[in-house]
Formats: sequence, C-alpha cells, structure tokens
Amino acid sequence: MNKKIKIGIPRAFLYYRHYILWKNYFEKLGCHIILSPESTKELLLLGDSYSIDESCLSSKMYLGHVAYLVDKCDYILVPRICDYGKNEKVCVKFNALYDIVKNIFPETNLITYNIEKTKHKTELLGFIKMGLKLKKNIFKIVYSYFYAKQQEQKQEYINFITQNRKLNNNKIKVLIVSHPYNIYDKYLSGDIINYLNNNNIQLIYSDKLLKKEAIEYSKELSKTLYWTYSKELIGGIEYYKEHYDGIIFLTTFPCGVDSLVNELMLRKIKCPTLNIIIDSSNSKTGLETRLESFIDILKERKNNE
Repeated sequence: MNKKIKIGIPRAFLYYRHYILWKNYFEKLGCHIILSPESTKELLLLGDSYSIDESCLSSKMYLGHVAYLVDKCDYILVPRICDYGKNEKVCVKFNALYDIVKNIFPETNLITYNIEKTKHKTELLGFIKMGLKLKKNIFKIVYSYFYAKQQEQKQEYINFITQNRKLNNNKIKVLIVSHPYNIYDKYLSGDIINYLNNNNIQLIYSDKLLKKEAIEYSKELSKTLYWTYSKELIGGIEYYKEHYDGIIFLTTFPCGVDSLVNELMLRKIKCPTLNIIIDSSNSKTGLETRLESFIDILKERKNNE
C-alpha cells in the first residue's frame, strides 16, 4: 500500500481564504493534510526570529506556522499570488512569499501554485502543475481541482447567506473590515471579537460578501484602488451600509496597504469608526477601553434616533 503524501498547510495568511479549496483538492488526490496549530505567542515569537523588523505581524505569524511544519510533512504549501488580472494586484508580500520561505528554509520541500493572470498563469494551471509534481493522473488532477473549487464556492455562498439572515435583529451592529487572516486568527484578534460578542454586538464581516459583488460595490468608494483583497473588503462597507451602526477596521502593524486603504475609507465614511492597529505590545485593557467607548457612542446614537 502506497504511503500517503503529507502536505503541510500553515494556519495563517491565505489559509483563511482557501483552506476548503486546498483541503478538498489534496484529499481528492489521496494526500494527507497536516495543519499547523492555532496561533500562539510562541508561534509568533518563532516567526519573529526569522523575520526582519519591517515585516507585518501577520507575516511574522505566518513564518512561525511554517517553521512549526518543517520536518512534519513531505511538502509545505506556499502559494505565490501576483495578480488576478490588470488592476487586480495583491500585496507584494504574497508575490514574494514562496521565495522568502525557500530562502529561510532551504532544505524544506515546498509545493506551490502561481497566479499571475497578466502572464496567463491561472489557478487551474497552477493546480495542474502541483498535481503533476505529486505524480498524479492528469484526469484525477483536473477533477480534484473542479470538485474542490465547487466546495469552496458553496461554502462562500453559505457564509454569505448565513450572515445576511442575522441583519434584521435589533442589536447594535458593527461591520468588521479586516483580512480574514487577521479576523479569524484567535491570537491576533480574539480578544476584540470576544469582547464585542460578550457585549451583545451583532458583528458583520465584510469578507463574507461574495467576492464578485464586493468588487463591484467597492467602485462606489474608489474607482482607482487596484489591490484586489482590499477592494473585496471595502465592497462590504457599501453593500451593508443600511445595516451597521459603526465600523471597526482591524490592521496588523505595519501593513502598508491597509494603512493607505483604511485612511482613504476613514475620510469617506460618514458613520462612527474605530481603527485598531494590532501589534505584539497591545494591552488587553487598553483595547477594551477603546471598544467600550466606541460601543457607548453607538448606543447613544441609537437611543437618539
């Protein structure tokens, strides 16, 4: 009996966007998935030891997850994303991620796919190349990709519908605008999300809007923004504008893209906003004080309506 190939997936960055796609694809090919554990202070410190000071906190956390997986699997998945077409760019960190990891861990086997649509390098082509590297049958590779893509799209639709069903209650509603790898990483933002939930705030997540719709709605706020992931997030600001009482922006220090995009949004939005920058020195007490004040403002505005 052939031993299953073990594919390591760091529980950071694009894991929170594409895990269903990756899991279904590799499992359909007969591979075994090994996930790094949920983020901890120890993983952050480990990643920090491999990082330059200028790296964002999310990037440092990612390297900690990669370091954890070294020697625990046959390959570690590290995708390279450059663009999704003209004027559809992503942060340069995702362009360089494969090279960064390869240079830091040169003895580690990596598996990757490359998306650069301006050079005709599509997701499908990248997944076919990954399957061939694993010496899998081409028909099984193509079937596995389309099956996995269908599962990813199905889950995205479920998330969208589930969120929209929560919009008609009488709770104070706050839109969370942040990348999934910041929102759903419990170490990075868990204290913030838990505090809001414990105070009976209905959270709306901008990333749960369907991606194509989000891109279209983002044009109402900026027609020149060209970072795809940012456009998907700000599209939620426009789409959900009749439902939320305030907006919280969550950013990890020192993200250059978010600092520009959030500043642009803060100048355009006409409702209460809170901009939280997460770094390794954040005080839980300080965060709760800011959140408490923000909630008080929202309650006062709602009572005066």
